[in-house]
Amino acid sequence: MNAIEVREVRKLYRRYSGRRQFATLKSAFLRGSVLRDLRPDEAFEALKNVSFDVPVGTTLGIIGCNGSGKSTLLKLIAGIGKPTAGTISVAGRVSALIELGAGFHPEISGRENVYINGMMLGLTKREIAKRFDEIVSFAGLEDFIEAPVKTYSSGMYVRLGFAVAINVEPDVLLVDEVLAVGDEAFTHKCLDRFAELRRLGRTVVLVTHSLDLVTRFCDSALWIDGGTVRAQGDPKRVIDAYLMDVAEGENEALERPKSQRPAPGSQDAPADMFQAAEGRWGSREAEITGVTFIGAGGSSTHLFQSGEAMEIRLQIRARQPLPDVVIGVGIFSLEGVCCYGTNTQIEGATGGALSGEGEVRFSIDRLDLVEGTYKLDVAVHRENGVPYDYHRLLHTFRVTSRVKEAGIYRPPHRWTFSGGIRVSGLP
Repeated sequence: MNAIEVREVRKLYRRYSGRRQFATLKSAFLRGSVLRDLRPDEAFEALKNVSFDVPVGTTLGIIGCNGSGKSTLLKLIAGIGKPTAGTISVAGRVSALIELGAGFHPEISGRENVYINGMMLGLTKREIAKRFDEIVSFAGLEDFIEAPVKTYSSGMYVRLGFAVAINVEPDVLLVDEVLAVGDEAFTHKCLDRFAELRRLGRTVVLVTHSLDLVTRFCDSALWIDGGTVRAQGDPKRVIDAYLMDVAEGENEALERPKSQRPAPGSQDAPADMFQAAEGRWGSREAEITGVTFIGAGGSSTHLFQSGEAMEIRLQIRARQPLPDVVIGVGIFSLEGVCCYGTNTQIEGATGGALSGEGEVRFSIDRLDLVEGTYKLDVAVHRENGVPYDYHRLLHTFRVTSRVKEAGIYRPPHRWTFSGGIRVSGLP
């Protein structure tokens, strides 16, 4: 049996024409311009033939990038809006926490808002009174419940709204990303309540950017992209497909500057290259004509998993034979912190020479960096440091990781526990 059934749902929004604005609806009718000013070709289709089911007692996680149609879909399920086409059926009492402070009146107290919201969700005044203390305690607002809601912080709004929504004993609970506003302690309390609802056989639909939350708590996942369903089913499979698509998009974005060769710069290099801003310097007697990142699979990419292999390939050309050549690379964080830097001279090479064209391959067996975006310096210069061609922070790559650690460097490590300590889930 399904708690929610969505069939061929489309949602169309129409935009006002920017060419012509009417002051009032009456003036538009008198002028006969309503249809002209609301042109059909300026419509935006937020959802396109979306279909799926949510069985009773299961938890569905809806994922996707901003603007993909996730929140629009949740509002339609909640009955806040109606689809342009298609049908949505929901069995049982629905409780929705979709927008921050939705349904709250700012001028009245938290107590009065609890009663108003509870009645809007189908409870009687007696039922609300019975659950009032539990709602206030869950929200942690005992000292503020008599104050006007307009004096609440965003976190207090979320806590009160969630406490009301989750304590009406809904058959179907709809939750948007608003939980991201709450503090860590409240988030843990909400997750415990999600787990309790699952044990009680309630149905939960969760829109979130937290992929770990979907993996841990959801029975299935739905990936919405551009108003269409890209994938649905097992959370791990759907999330992997979503992350692969995100990675491809990031890689394309990072590749775009690649075709834009750095503009010629001054031959005079800054005194301290590590303090220099983005740029390019050198005499160009030798020139770096190409920089390519190669991933573990042997293909060009700008996106790497933490711990996998990376190869940096430099194409270099000399206008005339050069007997004095040093080649270097440096990896920097976006904050300008040097993660690693070396060159052929530092590592003991002598007598570097260059004639015509050639390729340099700098291979890293394990890219042990934490998740983040990094910049690359590459250079070909004389042994005394005078640059032939120095690219400062002109090449970008990104490191991704399922583990969200702090810092820059991710050393290979392991945990060992003994005695009465028990920790599970570590690799």
